[in-house]
Amino acid sequence: MPNNRRYMILGLVLGVLALGSSVVPEMSNPAAGQPLNLTGYYVTFDEKFNHLDISAYGSDRQWIAHTPWNGDFGDAIFGNPEQDGPFSINAQGLEITAKRGTNGKWTSGLICSVDKDGPGQHGFAQKYGYFEMKAILPSGSGTWPAFWLVGRDKTHAGAEIDVIEYYGGFPKYFHTTEHVWVMGKNALLRTQLIEVPEGSLSSGYNLFGVLITPQKTTFYLNRHEYWQTTTPPEYQQPMYILADLALGGGWPISDLPSPQVMQIAYIKVYSKTP
Repeated sequence: MPNNRRYMILGLVLGVLALGSSVVPEMSNPAAGQPLNLTGYYVTFDEKFNHLDISAYGSDRQWIAHTPWNGDFGDAIFGNPEQDGPFSINAQGLEITAKRGTNGKWTSGLICSVDKDGPGQHGFAQKYGYFEMKAILPSGSGTWPAFWLVGRDKTHAGAEIDVIEYYGGFPKYFHTTEHVWVMGKNALLRTQLIEVPEGSLSSGYNLFGVLITPQKTTFYLNRHEYWQTTTPPEYQQPMYILADLALGGGWPISDLPSPQVMQIAYIKVYSKTP
């Protein structure tokens, strides 16, 4: 989720505000979509966050607290799992807290399911299947939470699927974006702006999911389809998981109240029975 993408998304949001959602192309109504059918699938990854299983960078835990390519982003520093850090466990699962320190600087949190890119990588990645996060998102303007996947093989291109990318200042919309990166530029860019009941992503839990097959990539909100694309060759590989509470994304955070919280009940992955 490089910072140079924020201005593309910013332009899309501003276009919606200027023109009205009725005239903006590629809008979705998730409630009207087909329900998810997981018949023939089984759970391969089931993280309910019953305990804190995060390390700074090492391979000894389920998650690391940074991107595996040392490319952290946004206007808050992603902190490590330590006392007074951004991560905590409660009865509802994992809580990621963004807060402003006494020095005026913000810290927040990110989790990733592999420890590094390249040879010797450890952690969870899966080719094809259904990936899902159940979460409550913060609503403050300047909050920028996300749930996304990245392809393990970056030899020739970088594959990225942003299942949900949410700008808290616009509580009626979220974004879903597909990327293929080559030499830092978008060789493939497909994006969808999804309209939801205002405030619904912050007032309770929602399910954000993507089903990747060799032929199609299908996106779901609360297990109802809202977008489907043709699966590009770059997505036909194991993908690893990231979830974060970033800040900024092109929006100021000087007036953002502290703290801001993202609550994740679970992250699950399913694979089709052979």
